[in-house]
Amino acid sequence: MMRLRPWRAVLSVCCAVLVMSGAAACGDAAEAGKDEPGARPAAGPLTETLDADGTTIHVGRELAAGTMHVYEDPRCPVCKEFEDSGGARVLRENTENGFVRTDYTLASFLDDGLGGGGSKRAVNALRAALEEGHFAAYHDVLYAHQPEESVDGFTTERLLALASKVKGLRGPAFDKAVRTMRYADFAAASEAAYERDGIQGTPSFFLDDTLIASGTNDMVTTETGMTLTLVTRGQEQLKQS
Repeated sequence: MMRLRPWRAVLSVCCAVLVMSGAAACGDAAEAGKDEPGARPAAGPLTETLDADGTTIHVGRELAAGTMHVYEDPRCPVCKEFEDSGGARVLRENTENGFVRTDYTLASFLDDGLGGGGSKRAVNALRAALEEGHFAAYHDVLYAHQPEESVDGFTTERLLALASKVKGLRGPAFDKAVRTMRYADFAAASEAAYERDGIQGTPSFFLDDTLIASGTNDMVTTETGMTLTLVTRGQEQLKQS
């Protein structure tokens, strides 16, 4: 089977990390957020594409050994906890190395539960960043500077200001797309995909089409947790080879 062998590299890298080295999911009910300063370093160069169905963004190599599908809402504080964690860093490193591809489906249900339109505006801006080839870097910046969940802080001007932190992102096309909500249809389609897939809260994680976590926990959020998740999956793949 052509996609199995790269998992041997995943096992080697992840086991090296192990040697060196519950929060509830966001749902329709609001949960107080935390705005922790700082995040992991900006992402390196990655291939970023839109899925053929128009609802999901692929980051990484199309022929990666495995796929981690992440469902997030930009206003979700539990998503921020994951993005700020060692688990997210391990996932990004394995994405950059081509061991796993990370897919993002961006929900916006918190706008309905909390009021406002910050999630939709952020999803629209992230889609605009994809057009410029800077989705991953901008995604990291938004979570590093996520406003408190109850505050509709992802305003148009705030999204543009944060985009200035990503070299090469700001420009007439991007700014216009953010100001005019050019990708509002994408935001709506992504939310519809989240609902259609039966996801109960964010963040949720599917590894190779298997649900591994809904809401963050040590299984995926910590450096060791994400490493063990990838190692376990790699072992399963090798048994099938």
